Amino acid sequence: MSQPSYPELGLFIDNKLVPGSGTGERFVVNPATGERLARLPIASRTDLDTALASAARAFPAWKATPVVTRSQILRKAAQLMRDRLEQIALTMTLEQGKVLAESRMETAAAADILDWYAEEGRRAYGRVIPSRTPGTRFLTLKLPVGPVAAFSPWNFPAVIPARKVGASLAAGCTCIIKPAEETPGTTLAVAWALAEAGLPDGVLGVVTGNPSEISTHLIASPTIRKVSFTGSTAVGREIGRLAADGVKRTTLELGGHAPVLVLEDADPAAAAAASAAAKFRNAGQVCISPTRFYVHDRVYDDFVDALAEKARALTVADGVSDGAEMGPTANPRRVTAMETLTADAVEAGARVVTGGERGSNQGYFWQPTVIADVPDTARIMNEEPFGPVAVIRRIGSVDEAIAEANRLPYGLAAYAFTRSTANSIRLGEEVETGMLGINNFMINMPETPFGGVKESGHGSEGGSEGLDAYLDVKLVSES
Repeated sequence: MSQPSYPELGLFIDNKLVPGSGTGERFVVNPATGERLARLPIASRTDLDTALASAARAFPAWKATPVVTRSQILRKAAQLMRDRLEQIALTMTLEQGKVLAESRMETAAAADILDWYAEEGRRAYGRVIPSRTPGTRFLTLKLPVGPVAAFSPWNFPAVIPARKVGASLAAGCTCIIKPAEETPGTTLAVAWALAEAGLPDGVLGVVTGNPSEISTHLIASPTIRKVSFTGSTAVGREIGRLAADGVKRTTLELGGHAPVLVLEDADPAAAAAASAAAKFRNAGQVCISPTRFYVHDRVYDDFVDALAEKARALTVADGVSDGAEMGPTANPRRVTAMETLTADAVEAGARVVTGGERGSNQGYFWQPTVIADVPDTARIMNEEPFGPVAVIRRIGSVDEAIAEANRLPYGLAAYAFTRSTANSIRLGEEVETGMLGINNFMINMPETPFGGVKESGHGSEGGSEGLDAYLDVKLVSES
């Protein structure tokens, strides 16, 4: 069953792999072929308690470890990931489906994130507050919040864990992370790099198995003081409720349905080229993927034609194939969702310009799809498709564009194309979103905050804000 190029799996506790003792059977599957790659380790409650005890035991020493030492370990781990880039990228493509070029870029980006937090952790400064009383001094100290429970999805199995693990470890917290059951191998590669870089036993744990059992057990534990979750809004609500019982700090990066506003003064060809590159990256399985396109009537037809041409030109194949530009979706649920939402849009009056069908009888492929003239009543205009489908609707003014962008309860990412400074300023102030890209899709860097508003969650990962999420502020008054 296990392929030589796919790594051995296990629960990662105290810097070694241990078999899960939980019941049930589940497999990691190659989404391009449907082949089983490995049996997924299932954590029992006993295994989870072992991981919790390990994190609790390691926390005091890790908290007391000089920040320079923590930084050196993170930097060494980042370099180890770069040294192993090809193997980590292959693991990612085998279990997740994205093409090797994207897997390589993600592995390098995850290493950059560890490097960023290695340095930012050295700048977790407090401050001195002037006192009203002579002989008294007020200080603020930034201290690690405590052991962290982190939950990561399958679409970016290196970058998202790197954000959570890098920030928590740089802050002085220990961390137990549950990667998605579809993609454990990539997250384990990050854990191995940290262990081999000198991370002490117990500072990082990796557990897999039944998602609801793991989240319920970890979050309920008094050991855990911070919860970080990336995933759907529905699951995020439940995670938030579980954390509220223990009044535990949360960072929730939840679902989105990113609008793209192509205004009257935009260059439709340039906007379409940039949009295609962003839309079909990782087969559209990106929480900040541009999806709802609101295009001014003046440039509408040119934009639709240009975007469809870019979609048709993509080479869709197994991610390990030479020349592949888009791989499969990660699981059969995505293909079913694409079929259902596309059929509903057509029934509502939309027209499929290109794609709209399964891409292969083998694996979980869906053709790059462009659907035009989509009414707001179509489900796909209200439900995030999370796949390689772009839906387009005409608009007649900036007012209408902003109203459509803000119509849904989501507010993770949004984009706009305009040549007007006045438009840019107005969009920056009025579009309800955590991140806004104007004339580009570059909103995700190690040094920039990543997070949403409204039902897309709260808190940020990335940047100095991401580090602050793992730090408590303590006031010290001394005389």
